[in-house]
Amino acid sequence: MSKSLKIAALGLEHRHVFGMAQNLIDAGAEFVGWWNDRDPDLRASFEKRFPSTPQVDDKSEILNNPDIDLIIIAAKSSDRADLAIEAMNAGKDVMADKPGCTTLEQLDALKECVARTGRIWSVDFSERFEVASVTKAAELVAEGAIGRVIQTIGMGPHRLNKETRPEWFFDRESYGGILTDIASHQIDQFLFFTGSVDAEVTMANVANYVNPETPGLQDFGELAVKSDKGHGYVRVDWYTPDALPTWGDGRLTILGTEGYIELRKYVDVAGAEGIDHLYLVNGSRCEKIDCSKAGLPYFARITNDVLNRTETAVTQAHTFKTMELSIKAQMLAEGRL
Repeated sequence: MSKSLKIAALGLEHRHVFGMAQNLIDAGAEFVGWWNDRDPDLRASFEKRFPSTPQVDDKSEILNNPDIDLIIIAAKSSDRADLAIEAMNAGKDVMADKPGCTTLEQLDALKECVARTGRIWSVDFSERFEVASVTKAAELVAEGAIGRVIQTIGMGPHRLNKETRPEWFFDRESYGGILTDIASHQIDQFLFFTGSVDAEVTMANVANYVNPETPGLQDFGELAVKSDKGHGYVRVDWYTPDALPTWGDGRLTILGTEGYIELRKYVDVAGAEGIDHLYLVNGSRCEKIDCSKAGLPYFARITNDVLNRTETAVTQAHTFKTMELSIKAQMLAEGRL
């Protein structure tokens, strides 16, 4: 009988932890415990969602439990690297919410820890790993449906929901800045779809245009990136209008030498119902494609990687590079690079 993956959570300070835990459970994992020292409202929601998973009073109960294989981390962004290093030093693999770290110093410490311990440090870039239309787009690109990918344009608008955000969300040092945070999604997708192993940030800007009462918040960001494989443009913001029926009209356009793919991930404002709207245009096809059976393979693959010490979900080098470019874009936008 094959071993099932046992997971636990450290830090419940972003609601992404719900999807991380549930998708791993759906892939066959057993959720055996969680620790959280902040945000009682989110804690109550978590207890309701996962009533059979016990909370522990001390994180050492999780770190010292030899049966636990993988730790998921959704703490305050600036705390995630230290928690991940603590978990890896305790012999656990890690799946962190994005951003997995907020400074280059943290990234260097994570690289040293991974090299020394041989553990896996993965970041759940949910706008790729938790979106079936991106899975389908990857299949189409692999089949050669649009030729060689030479550009991605990623749009990541979000709803602010200011009244429900924790205080740290508005502190620049705590959340890492809008490009380190949100734009890490789009940089991940640029690297993945262009097949790039390295890249350069050529332009980056951030601003706070409409939230002067919270000056630590950056509500707009953009960047451009290029590699020897292609080019990318990213725009992220906290401006989702109230009438939109979801948190953001996230879109991705993938330009190839023989066609293009457009994803309207979470909503189609043109009126089509549901999510995961994918449009393909090439020399012989101009159509909308059903993504309902594409699935979310990252979670089954990371489970396999943890249990079998493989690298099928995402390479460690890719995760490091994504966070490096996100942080460097943030630094460039703020005049620190």
